[in-house]
Amino acid sequence: MRRTITKNIVSGLCMGAADLVPGVSGGTIALLFGVYENLLKQISKIVTILTFLTRLNFKSARKELRNVDWQFLFSLGIGIAIAVVTLATWLSNQIEDHPVQLSAIFFGLIVGSVLLTKREIKSWDWAKALWFILGAAAAFVVVGYSTEAVSDPSSVIVISAGAVAICAMILPGISGSFILLAFGFYDHLLEAVKDFNVPVLLNYGIGAGIGLALFSRGLSWLLRVHREKTLALLIGLMAGSLRVLWPWPSGDIGIENATLGRPVASEVLGAMTLSIVALAAVFILTTISRRFE
Repeated sequence: MRRTITKNIVSGLCMGAADLVPGVSGGTIALLFGVYENLLKQISKIVTILTFLTRLNFKSARKELRNVDWQFLFSLGIGIAIAVVTLATWLSNQIEDHPVQLSAIFFGLIVGSVLLTKREIKSWDWAKALWFILGAAAAFVVVGYSTEAVSDPSSVIVISAGAVAICAMILPGISGSFILLAFGFYDHLLEAVKDFNVPVLLNYGIGAGIGLALFSRGLSWLLRVHREKTLALLIGLMAGSLRVLWPWPSGDIGIENATLGRPVASEVLGAMTLSIVALAAVFILTTISRRFE
């Protein structure tokens, strides 16, 4: 039990660190550490509890409460919280001062995640290959999309943005914050947080709740019924999201853009070395992680 808790805390720590980097998804790390499907399952159970509560069905809600793996959620949450509290400022500085090196590291981590998750699919056929291509194409297009920041959007639009962002956060390969940034809602949300604009924050929260309720259940069902095809889609999403990390951005652009161009020649060797080290670290961490199971 102690080993499992330690693994969950470490998984949460890595997920939290990944979510702090624009364009990188904590879902990718969850998939890598083997906690992704259980996380979806527990989220679905909590959504079911909330559904029962809204219907005033307290007996069913109480029964479902016992089925939630609270130890898993709390240990994962502790890891995420530690990452946010201890790494937020440091990572923010690294993004600003060393965008090439940080992008290279996460590039290697995601490539490693793709290669490892690919092993979960026992045999490939044209249907799975098609789902992989669709996922990769979707992520490639989405991370390259950008628009002007929105101003004074309607409540319906804000709710929709919240729903889409939370869906992206659940998916490996796509960052929820990056989706908000790409569609012009990132500054709007930050301003609402800064000014403590309750109506706007409530709309984002409603959207996130709706998206979480619908999407977590749907994805859990797909992984249960069409596991390998769904994994192929998720692997494609991770592969397509590499666009935001390669070519490595310049210090002026930062890593919240997917501007394509050639990396500076003098930076390529060092960045490639970091990517290879990160790729190797993925396989080492996975081997260690399995010992905690």
